[in-house]
Amino acid sequence: MKREVNRICFICKKSHNKSDMIRLVKTSSGEIFIDKTGKANGRGAYICTDPNCIEQIKKQKILCRAFKCEFPPVVYKKLCEELIDKK
Repeated sequence: MKREVNRICFICKKSHNKSDMIRLVKTSSGEIFIDKTGKANGRGAYICTDPNCIEQIKKQKILCRAFKCEFPPVVYKKLCEELIDKK
């Protein structure tokens, strides 16, 4: 029997099953995207599907802290739209 793998949401700091979370990845080239496979190379951050956590991405520059770089508002908007669609 396979054991469940848990990850901590970067925003609310609560532990959730990995399969129930969304993984954001920043590649070495600086591209940020939603990793649907969970295995993409790059720096990753897990976010739960709680609407409050998704909203926090827009309000507080959370990804700047996670990926240690600045992002234009367009990137935030695109990611938030994708996160809401995935939910």
